[in-house]
Order: sequence, then C-alpha cells, then structure tokens
Amino acid sequence: MRWTVLDAALDSSGRGRGEERAPRALRAAGLRERLEAADGGALDARIDDPERDPATGLIGAEQVRRACRAIAAGVAAVRADGHRPLVVGGDCTLLVGVFLALPAGTGLWFLDGHPDFCDGRTSPTGEGADMDLSILTGHGPDLFDRPLVAPERVRLVGHRPPRDDEGRREAARVDPRIPQFPAPTVRQRGAARVGRELAADGTESSWLHLDLDVLDPTALPAVSYPEPGGLDWDDLLALVTPLARSERLLGMSVADLNADEDPDGRHARRVVEVLSTALSR
Repeated sequence: MRWTVLDAALDSSGRGRGEERAPRALRAAGLRERLEAADGGALDARIDDPERDPATGLIGAEQVRRACRAIAAGVAAVRADGHRPLVVGGDCTLLVGVFLALPAGTGLWFLDGHPDFCDGRTSPTGEGADMDLSILTGHGPDLFDRPLVAPERVRLVGHRPPRDDEGRREAARVDPRIPQFPAPTVRQRGAARVGRELAADGTESSWLHLDLDVLDPTALPAVSYPEPGGLDWDDLLALVTPLARSERLLGMSVADLNADEDPDGRHARRVVEVLSTALSR
C-alpha cells in the first residue's frame, strides 16, 4: 500500500516554534522521494493563539479544534484513496485529529519520551502536546464530546520513569488499562523483541505514532522537550520496523522534530533514513 505524506505543522504553544518547520525540513531531507510516497500537501493545522483557554486549560483551544478537523479530513481523504497516511508534524496534538478520522476500535502504538497524560489543570504549559494521549482516552479536555481511543487499545512505549514530583503526578494519571513499556524496559528486553511482540499483540487495526523525543538527547537533541534516558537510533529502528510493516497498520504520524535546532538538516536526514528503512518493504 502506497504512503501519502501530509504536513500538519501544528505547534501547540501557539508561538511558532521549530516544530512548525519540521514538515518542510523532512521534505527537504528527501522524505517523500525515499518512500516513493504521494504528496498529500499541507493541512490547515497551524495555530497562532498562545492564550490558555479558561474553560479547557488548553492553549488556543478553538484553533486546536479547527486544526484537528483539518487533519481528520486529510487523513480520511488519503484512506479513501486506498493509501496509508504519513502525517508529519508539528507536535503530538496532531494525533487527536488523526483519530477523528479513524474507525472506532483502532489501536494505538504510542512511542514517546513522555506519557502526555496531563489535563487542562495539571499541564504546566497548557500545550496540547502535554495532554494528547489524555484527550484521546477521555481523561483530558473534552474537545469533541467523546473519547477517541479505548485505553486498553493503547500501548505506551519508550517514555521515561518520572524524575520529579511533576512527572510523578502525570504518571499517576495514566489510565491503568494502558499497558506500558518504558524506555528501560525496551532496552532491557531488546527493542526488536518489544517491536515484534507489539506487532503481534491483538487483532485490531492500529496507528503508529512516533514522537522523536523517544530518542535520547545524545542521539537527537533537536526536540522541544528532550528527556534523558531514551533510545538510540538502532533501538528506534529495531522497534519501529515490525510495527511499520505490520498488516494491521493504518498509518503513521511523526512529531516533535524542532527544525530550529537543526540548522544544517543533519538530524532531519537521519530521521528520513530511519523512516525510509523501516517503512520500506
């Protein structure tokens, strides 16, 4: 099944950080050509309202809703054409838009350096990227009047154990029905083994989400919220490959490359190298 690349330059700070420029940077690094992918173009996903909405606690809440609907329309159109969407962000908030377009019961392989399980009250920033998994599973701001993914169909992978009180409070909010595979577990058991087990776990169709801060900052410093103790490039490739090649896969999203921290494009080229290797059959 052919891939179609969709740009979703959603930076949930509303301040135009480098995530907005990540889709352009990854295209310049040859993403579409390496995958021989179709071009789905740029979605209307930017937000520029940095104010925190008092009702939801979310920055730019109405603009986030509009961006998510635009992402959903793009994903739905690609799927209707018989292609797999590759949604390139931007930050993890784009995932809410993706799941607006997916069938009920779709699973989620969520690879991230953080659990993203704050809500509008507990998030220190108000950014949607603090709370996207919480929103999706019905524990965050209720943007679309319903949860979008069942917690038991999520696999939370590659996040770091909490290091402070703020992290412990967020970790305590994670729905206990969500199986967790933190970064130390992935390294201990072996990334390839974990990837194979996840790919074989269950029968439902699934979406693969990759927040690049699942990588250790020594491997990829060009992210907005680097977190020590993450995976290296070899781990990431071994983990992603069986998921990206699974017959259950509906599509994939990639988030959190901060292009402003990658002026010569070398990190973007490494991301493209890993993606093209993992996604090519």
